[in-house]
Amino acid sequence: MQDGIVRARYRTSTAQPSFVEPGRVYPYVIDLWSTSHLVKKGHQIRVDISSSNFPRFDRNPNTGANLGVDSKLEKAKQTVYHTSTYPSHMVLPLIPR
Repeated sequence: MQDGIVRARYRTSTAQPSFVEPGRVYPYVIDLWSTSHLVKKGHQIRVDISSSNFPRFDRNPNTGANLGVDSKLEKAKQTVYHTSTYPSHMVLPLIPR
């Protein structure tokens, strides 16, 4: 349906990158922009979390190097927390029929 992107280093500011510390939990807001779909009763919505959507978005080497120029690549692991300490949620605005 839709996709969005947040580079971890730019999670708070695109002007001043700030690298993440492995093992630390950070909040992210990912805007999926405006779209409209009719989801029929009983159908489900799936969410995919990935560190790549190449070639739509340039790959992230996960090394801290400049994006788009580094040839060394590292694996990344994304964890979506959904506990009382680290709750997660999606906002799905509804338009009445």
